[in-house]
Amino acid sequence: MSRTTPPRPIDITVVFPQLAPLARRATRLHPRPGSPTPHDSSVGGPLLWPVDEPWPHCDEWHGGPGPVAMLPVAQLYVRDIPVLRPPGHADLLQVLWCPFDHESDNMPLTVVFWRSAAEVSDILDAPPAPYAVDDDGYVPVPCLLTPEQITEFPNPMELSKELQHRLADASTWQESGVDNPYVRAPEELYENELSVAPGWKAGGWSRWGLTDPVPRSCAACGTEMEPLLTIASSEWKSNTRSWIPYEDQAGSTPTPDNCQPWNPTGLDLARGYDQQLHVCPASPDHPHISLVQ
Repeated sequence: MSRTTPPRPIDITVVFPQLAPLARRATRLHPRPGSPTPHDSSVGGPLLWPVDEPWPHCDEWHGGPGPVAMLPVAQLYVRDIPVLRPPGHADLLQVLWCPFDHESDNMPLTVVFWRSAAEVSDILDAPPAPYAVDDDGYVPVPCLLTPEQITEFPNPMELSKELQHRLADASTWQESGVDNPYVRAPEELYENELSVAPGWKAGGWSRWGLTDPVPRSCAACGTEMEPLLTIASSEWKSNTRSWIPYEDQAGSTPTPDNCQPWNPTGLDLARGYDQQLHVCPASPDHPHISLVQ
């Protein structure tokens, strides 16, 4: 089943033409429980991992008998996620993490691999599993994806002060003919419904809220880093329900059989936040960074 995000209630570039150059493409991944194979794009599914390549383990000690085997978080084929910018001949992104909080940032430690799927002939079919996990919310439910291309605009905190003030000025919206319940707090309309999509996604703009925006410069070369993947604790929240795909709207409220329809992957990061991976566009060999927001 494909999934379709409803059109945004307002064309923000009509009200604020200066936002048009800031539009970015993003891919909503729409993970839903399923039975992925190594040949599928997935969350929490089996990876197309070469049998002769060592499986990644965490080097930090977590109180157990030895290094912790990392867990698959996401596998994304470029054929499904065209917003990805792979290096060289790579066409497959694989993300794993250590399912323990790490003292430096209180979130799972992630590793990122790019590879060419055609170069993997013999697949590791029984990778090692961690001897324990810090929290069940760090073990994703295996999910298949139904990627969808959307357009995003920056979080309001990444805009100029002048534009932030204009976004908060109800008269600017009214002069453009906007009639919306948010008219008394139009900056909330922009943030919740017109800027950054909730849920799992690739590319697009960074999500903020837990903190103000922080510098994302590459530690190796100083280049501004770009959003790669957002690992989400929920596909929508009470203030972002307008982003619920048409296909999920009928089942978007809790039932005895599905008490959290907004969280198909079962992840819980920092009590409901998201972990965002950023990479250096200058070189895939430069270290990536993770942010919780």
